[in-house]
Amino acid sequence: MIAAERRSTELGLVVLAALITTGAYALAALGRTADLPADLAPFLGIVIGLLVAAHVTNRFLAPNADGVLLPLAALLNGLGYAIIARLDTDLAGLQATWTLVSIGAYALTLLVVRRATDLARYKWTFAFIGMALLVMPLVPGLGFGNASARLWVSIGPINFQPGEFAKIALAIFFAAYLTERRELIAAGGWKLGPFNLPEPRHMGPLLVAWAASLLVMIGQKDLGSSLLFFALVVVLLWISTERASFLVFGAFLFATGAVLAWSQFSHVQDRVDVWLDPWAQAEGLGYQLVQAVYALAWGGTTGTGLGLGDPSRIPEVQNDFIFAAIGEELGLLGATAVIAAFVLMVGAGMRVAVQAERPFEKLLAAGLTTILGVQAFIILGGVTRVVPLTGVTLPFVSYGGSSLLSNYILLALLMRISDSVGRPTAGTARVGWRARRSQRRADRRAAGATAATAPSTPGGVPA
Repeated sequence: MIAAERRSTELGLVVLAALITTGAYALAALGRTADLPADLAPFLGIVIGLLVAAHVTNRFLAPNADGVLLPLAALLNGLGYAIIARLDTDLAGLQATWTLVSIGAYALTLLVVRRATDLARYKWTFAFIGMALLVMPLVPGLGFGNASARLWVSIGPINFQPGEFAKIALAIFFAAYLTERRELIAAGGWKLGPFNLPEPRHMGPLLVAWAASLLVMIGQKDLGSSLLFFALVVVLLWISTERASFLVFGAFLFATGAVLAWSQFSHVQDRVDVWLDPWAQAEGLGYQLVQAVYALAWGGTTGTGLGLGDPSRIPEVQNDFIFAAIGEELGLLGATAVIAAFVLMVGAGMRVAVQAERPFEKLLAAGLTTILGVQAFIILGGVTRVVPLTGVTLPFVSYGGSSLLSNYILLALLMRISDSVGRPTAGTARVGWRARRSQRRADRRAAGATAATAPSTPGGVPA
């Protein structure tokens, strides 16, 4: 069966990811102290145990799901952990705890959400939750931040970034809303120059969401999340209506908003100035980016080796700039491998969206994959100076409990949709390629036997 083949492939890949993680952990320790870590064997057992637990969860709760999404996430998570452990052992302990919690949340999400389409019934609840999470850091006494951004919330002893979870809630809302209104939105209702735009009452909730993204950029100084939410809205509008004009109109809105933000807000101007010429402020705002550029240059093609570089000179390297640490110690080859892993994840997610037959599942899979891909592009492009640097984490790789937990929940929802797509339809048995090949051989042998035994006419032609 295809399901059994996928799970067998997944098991082999998660074990390979665990071995790569353990090898990176050992090499990082050798680079620092020239000794293997004393906890290497227990570490390997724990890593394999966690990943096998996630795999077993898939076998029971999502047997028909894609077989490469979980191993790719495990590889990125493991490599990020090895780099974090090489930088700070205390943070590594916290990251290990959050990995355990995140895999538990992954299993719980698959257990609770048995059909992705059930989420569509609560679209307004998710809209309210998403909006509330977006503005929560602005609440006095609840939210806090630093000079560059106000992203965190403190509730008792727990500190977290609500925006990491808002993106999932809003993706569910957008997918459900557009599933219901896509024909009305696509039909249009009033003209604006060359554009045939929908009636405002159909676009109202989406415009509110766009305004909320601007609020995030202005009030919280969080350019990355603002861009992420805006990209999510535009992509889902384009997919649901199949009209490229929404891409054009979205690009126009983005360009207009970007110019206005640059002209009105000093923190946006600072980001752009640092992006264009970080060396002009090498001792100030551009210090991190300059050090990241040097780190990538020192890494060269093959890197300095795990534990042999000096990425700690980059402030907060375990968060926004962890890709610079990977580039320095693993070189161009290691950095390319990380980029390739994200490309494969995005490709697998979009394949799920293309194969989905239910409109809500198609849009939700595309939305979740867009979040993953755009977030990775924003931070990878920021570190390499392709785009202005914004404060987002590299999914599954950067240090941070909120980011890791939300991304594993996102992965679980994507796996649930993939399981629905891969599930055999009623009355249709899906067999693996080996079974199909055996069946074709049996059919050919049966056809040959039938031809050999068929009665013939005196001229030799079968009767």
